[in-house]
Amino acid sequence: MSKLKPDVTIIHSGIFTKWDEHDGALPRLTKSTVHVPAEIDIEFGFITRIKKAKNQKLRYCIYHPDIPDADGNIRPPFDGEVYVEENDWKFYLGDTIWAPERNKLGKWRMTLELKGKVIAEKTFKVHTADDKPLQGDTKIKIDLEVARVASFRKKRRL
Repeated sequence: MSKLKPDVTIIHSGIFTKWDEHDGALPRLTKSTVHVPAEIDIEFGFITRIKKAKNQKLRYCIYHPDIPDADGNIRPPFDGEVYVEENDWKFYLGDTIWAPERNKLGKWRMTLELKGKVIAEKTFKVHTADDKPLQGDTKIKIDLEVARVASFRKKRRL
């Protein structure tokens, strides 16, 4: 067993092209973001590069919002295990939105573990189109600055 410490990097995260798990190719990144619109068949997640961990067991888990099954019971997190195939290996962890979209809204946390330790994680916020987040809170910052300037001018009677 190698005593080297695994080197793990998230190289891409966001929205991807449709992924075919039976095809050897990883999906392509289309948009780097953690804000995902709730649209049917949209693919989101992250790609990691894992070095120095060949043949080690990698555990993945996707903690989704409380999504009910057909009987109304809350589905458990989606998880599983794979073995790291190479010393310099790229791995995609992701999910897709399916109908009905409304019950998929909320935070989706995705994690990777080696030997019981979380080595990579990312949280995505799935939202409706009308609930689109502000980019970097730009509008809020601009509104605050306008209010400060107006207050300053009022105090100075400018």
